[in-house]
Amino acid sequence: MNAKVKNILERLLIFGIGLPLSLAVVFFFPQKNHLALNILVTFFSVLGAVEFAGILRHKQLYVSKIEAIIFGGLPSLTTTLYVSFGWTALTIAASVILCAAYCLILCAFTQAQTMEKAGLRLAAGLSVIFYPGIFLSCINLMSSLPNSTPLIIVFLGTVILNDSSAWLFGMLFGKRNKGIIPASPNKSVAGFAGGIFGSMVVCVAASLLLPAIFTTTRFSALTSGIILGVTTGFASIIGDLAESALKRSCGVKDSGSLMPGRGGVLDSLDSISLAAPIFFIVYNVLFNIV
Repeated sequence: MNAKVKNILERLLIFGIGLPLSLAVVFFFPQKNHLALNILVTFFSVLGAVEFAGILRHKQLYVSKIEAIIFGGLPSLTTTLYVSFGWTALTIAASVILCAAYCLILCAFTQAQTMEKAGLRLAAGLSVIFYPGIFLSCINLMSSLPNSTPLIIVFLGTVILNDSSAWLFGMLFGKRNKGIIPASPNKSVAGFAGGIFGSMVVCVAASLLLPAIFTTTRFSALTSGIILGVTTGFASIIGDLAESALKRSCGVKDSGSLMPGRGGVLDSLDSISLAAPIFFIVYNVLFNIV
């Protein structure tokens, strides 16, 4: 399958299957602060963490599958318990601390013959805790905010239109401005600009059309929408590029093969993983006035 056909297939899968299913879960199952969505986020976070651990093993950075399941799923699971069942927020912090402490304990009891790899083992473990586990748990946190249903839909639209606009602009205008990022030489300046423009369109439209949700006293609705769109769009692009760099450094083409036409689960979550915490933080600063 050549790259062009693969890209077209990816877009068809996103708009024909992935987007409608995602929107249906968010819109039709908002019970208990989107418990259904939170369970899905936890499930895919686990799959993504297992794939990430598999990528790291190509560089002898060892994280077992069981460890990856725990590291990837526990942050999102405890966030779900907080959001949907009223557990204390300290549960989230405790889960992260316990996972990190486990990695440190392994270092403390490393065998003498493998002592030189203790630092790499710690780095690998902490990486899997954060990516995608902690990053994706910010989607769970979004479900606890007022008017969470339209807010999550806006977030998904911001990331998906970023990806699609980047592909479209790159295909139409990017033939002569590729190769600026070694990690992903097929990406173009036009594609980057198109992706950020797509995200900005969604966030500006949301700021102007949904004033009850996007209420701000710091800047105008237009300015706030632009800031939210640009920061989230930039994070989405960086998430994609960072995963590409990780795969290239480990000599891996795809993170897995579970997603037809897209490779692995992590290949589909790379943009969302980094965009979720940025969107959550910037939205709260601009509109929720934290």
